[in-house]
Amino acid sequence: MTDLDIARQYEPETIDQIAAKLNLKAEDLEFYGKYKAKLPLDTAREAKQGKLILVSAISPTPAGEGKTTMSIGLHDALSKKGKQSLAVLREPSLGPVFGIKGGATGGGHVQVVPMEDINLHFTGDFAAIESAHNLLSAMIDNHLHFNLEPRLDPRTILWKRAMDLNDRALRNINVGLGGRMHGMPRETGFDITAASEIMAILCMALDRNDLKKRLGNILVGYSFERKPVFAKDLKANGAMAALLKDAIKPNLVQTLEGNPVLMHGGPFANIAQGTNTIIATQMGLRLADYVVTEAGFGFDLGGEKFLDLKCRAAALAPELVVLVATVRALKYHGEQDLKELQTENIAALKAGMSNLEKHLDNVKKFGLPAVVVLNRFPTDTEAEVEAVIAHCESLGVRAVTSTAWADGGAGSLDLAQAVLDTIEERNNDFSFLYNLDLPVKDKIELIAKEFYGAEKVAYGGTAARDLKRIAELGMDKAPICIAKTQKSLSDNPSLKGRPEGFTFHVRGIEIAAGAGFVIPLSGDLMRMPGLPKAPAAQKIDIDSDGNISGLF
Repeated sequence: MTDLDIARQYEPETIDQIAAKLNLKAEDLEFYGKYKAKLPLDTAREAKQGKLILVSAISPTPAGEGKTTMSIGLHDALSKKGKQSLAVLREPSLGPVFGIKGGATGGGHVQVVPMEDINLHFTGDFAAIESAHNLLSAMIDNHLHFNLEPRLDPRTILWKRAMDLNDRALRNINVGLGGRMHGMPRETGFDITAASEIMAILCMALDRNDLKKRLGNILVGYSFERKPVFAKDLKANGAMAALLKDAIKPNLVQTLEGNPVLMHGGPFANIAQGTNTIIATQMGLRLADYVVTEAGFGFDLGGEKFLDLKCRAAALAPELVVLVATVRALKYHGEQDLKELQTENIAALKAGMSNLEKHLDNVKKFGLPAVVVLNRFPTDTEAEVEAVIAHCESLGVRAVTSTAWADGGAGSLDLAQAVLDTIEERNNDFSFLYNLDLPVKDKIELIAKEFYGAEKVAYGGTAARDLKRIAELGMDKAPICIAKTQKSLSDNPSLKGRPEGFTFHVRGIEIAAGAGFVIPLSGDLMRMPGLPKAPAAQKIDIDSDGNISGLF
């Protein structure tokens, strides 16, 4: 059966029943049908402060790791143990849904529903972000057309347009063609909505006022006098904030087992911070005793950004990190061929555990304890599973297996107990990886060398000019959000396992003044992905009764 078939076997509870499990009443909700609701920003302002559990993973592989699946499984298992638990997750982008992945709400018997709605337009958050982004784009071109003050130099404009679909043909475009009546001709392009700075801002905002302030601080470009021009100079941030008046509110949904989930925001972790909104996480901590949240891709990306960016901005401190791994992924990191991963190979498995070791070392750099969960597949042999568990135990790290995909929350009871025991037994000495007072170059090099394992950092392209602009804008004490491949600890996607002795290349540094961080760029990452040769969209359909198929 597909994940969609499995989801349809369950009868969801109405959203007011789900809200009641968080001690919320129907009048506390803004309903989006029977199974979805938004929560007002003043929800549970003076309530409990729960314990935060961060779920991350080893470096992603084509074999899959199942981080979202394990997050939902842990949440369901904690609920089975009688704990008041809440999962706080990201919303999926239409790009991956119609591109390669085909959906992003978990899998098997640990899913978030209504999965068709969530994977498509949900409550309209992405559409609102897209509209706010494109409003600023339109106001920029209008500003140029009427030659308004401050006089923007069209050659310096940094802001593109946005669309929540993969479309490589829109990466580079010309606008303003057709004569004087149609605007000023210039080159621009499209970013996917999940990569928009407005998405990053929504996820970093503390409240509506902070959202509007951050929107105003978006760096649009420079004037002919080489002075920075911001969105507030175009008087755009008020209208942009108005378009986001509902998008700023977290969304309440449920797991297949009827446990509450907040889904809010969805930046990618390779080119943005890869975490859900601060507002949703803080609200979750006021509503539940245990909050399970995840950070995109491997711990070197979403995990580091969650801790150094989000936790710093929101004064959060997780209790521990759950690192997700699979036997298949570890063998892939140990250079076993992708087509042979179902075959037992202890040698490749042991070689690939170097990747897991590096991520565990990185967790320690933050002073946090870790629990490793091995997401089990039917092809895993007992010898392979035992080898991973034994290796983790030799490192002094608790490790368990999970069969949540097949067994729901019951398949993650060992994981839930390991998490509870670790919270009870271990000291939490959480600290950030770097001090904000360090120069930007020093912060980049600390992350590249200490966290990724690079020997040195090389700067090329526009990096030198960008560092100067960062200093001129007074952002040299901003935190760092590195954009790099998710496929490797390095900036080279072909380097598996635990690369060492490599040079980390920085080709430029983008300034996300509204989000409040700077983005060093490595490799050839693009903010507008393309569709694969056989996109998932070709398998998605709807029948005459309105039943959708092919999302999984």
